[in-house]
Amino acid sequence: MAPITEDQVERVRALVASIPSGFVATYGDIAAAADLSSPRIVGWIMRTDSADLPWHRVLGASGKPAPHLASRQLETLRSEGVQIHDGRVPLSSIRFDFGALPPSPAPTTNLGE
Repeated sequence: MAPITEDQVERVRALVASIPSGFVATYGDIAAAADLSSPRIVGWIMRTDSADLPWHRVLGASGKPAPHLASRQLETLRSEGVQIHDGRVPLSSIRFDFGALPPSPAPTTNLGE
């Protein structure tokens, strides 16, 4: 895997932070929205830098949580009103659409007013 840049980390963090309560996204959804080449990059970032984010709203493509996080993740999602069926979240009904987010403002440069 190519080195991950700070910009990529910040894009992923911003996208995860934007997922509202009661909605979920997949690693692939986040990778596509962040213009990353692989959902695995999102997974790596989430493993190393997500303690302060709503990490529980990020699932695998099948709607299932990672096995080592399943009980805690599903319990937290249930507390947000998410319906769980056979250990899986029905993505079609609560998948967050990152395309509906307004574009980020362009960075501004202070030219020494």
